[in-house]
Amino acid sequence: MTWSAASAGPLGCGPALLRPAVGYAVAVADAITPGLLSRPTPCRGWDLRTLLRHVNESLAALHEAADAGRVSVWPAEEPPGADLAATFRDRARRLAEAYAIGDDRDPVIGIGDRAIALSTVAAVGALEVTLHGWDISRACGPARPIPPALAADLLAIAPLLVGGACREPLFAPPVAVAPDAGPADRLVAFLGRDPLA
Repeated sequence: MTWSAASAGPLGCGPALLRPAVGYAVAVADAITPGLLSRPTPCRGWDLRTLLRHVNESLAALHEAADAGRVSVWPAEEPPGADLAATFRDRARRLAEAYAIGDDRDPVIGIGDRAIALSTVAAVGALEVTLHGWDISRACGPARPIPPALAADLLAIAPLLVGGACREPLFAPPVAVAPDAGPADRLVAFLGRDPLA
């Protein structure tokens, strides 16, 4: 990927990556039915219901960052009996819209006592939405691969976001893949998932 002069380096591409990430995740979420919510996911110890609750909280936080310029310490809670898949699709679409309305500014937002550029938040969001979209796809089966261009772009920034001391316990160690593996397999393997499992 070529980064434009207007972007703040590789992570400045975050808002542009959110739209295809959300598009992929929403497409795979169409396969979710109530009967699949108890199925295991590639997230160790999580079924699809638990994964959807987690990603719905993440989507709410990412939207809050764009909308309010901050992220609350306490995540948004799901109402009892909520349709988790419908909530996921709705929040994902609203998230893409929130980040599409930007201009060339890259505001700094607050997360607790920390500050971070909104473009970096968007890059983290694109990576998380894509990876959990893949997790959802694997749980629903048959798996729908991450689009190669999106995977290649995320693979370029993933080491900046998931590396060193901050990797564990959020991500398992990287999984070895064949030298000729495509970008989607290399991305999920870098993030601790076995693309062939």
